[in-house]
Amino acid sequence: MYDIKKILNELKNIPEYDDQICLQTVNGCNDPFYGSRRISEMDHSENEFKYFLFNFPYINSIISELKLVRTRLMRMKPKTCLTYHQDPTKRLHIPLITNDKCFFIVDKKVIQLPANGNYYILDTTKPHTAINASLEKRLHIVGVLIDD
Repeated sequence: MYDIKKILNELKNIPEYDDQICLQTVNGCNDPFYGSRRISEMDHSENEFKYFLFNFPYINSIISELKLVRTRLMRMKPKTCLTYHQDPTKRLHIPLITNDKCFFIVDKKVIQLPANGNYYILDTTKPHTAINASLEKRLHIVGVLIDD
């Protein structure tokens, strides 16, 4: 289990962002928003996003331990929903701030992820969406699992 309070404390120094910001980048790029676009809009594969953008010792140790790439901090504003889509790979989520009105629909099944210090692997290669039907923001660390 991971220490959510410790993660949130490190994130106090993150630059301003709207819905997502990268924690990892490609070699030679310092733009924390480059990897936050659709992979089809980028000139790099997800596996190339392996260099840390910020000096977050605890968060970076988690990313390294879990062998993640293209790790992002993803915030959903209140009363929002993503399009129903599919990703090229599975995603690992570490919920940081959430509530019982935040959930995923993956392959037409409802899934809730509590912010309890655990990580969750979602098969986002299947059709899915994320929904924040609450009046509070939802915050997750989301990483791509490296293909072995």
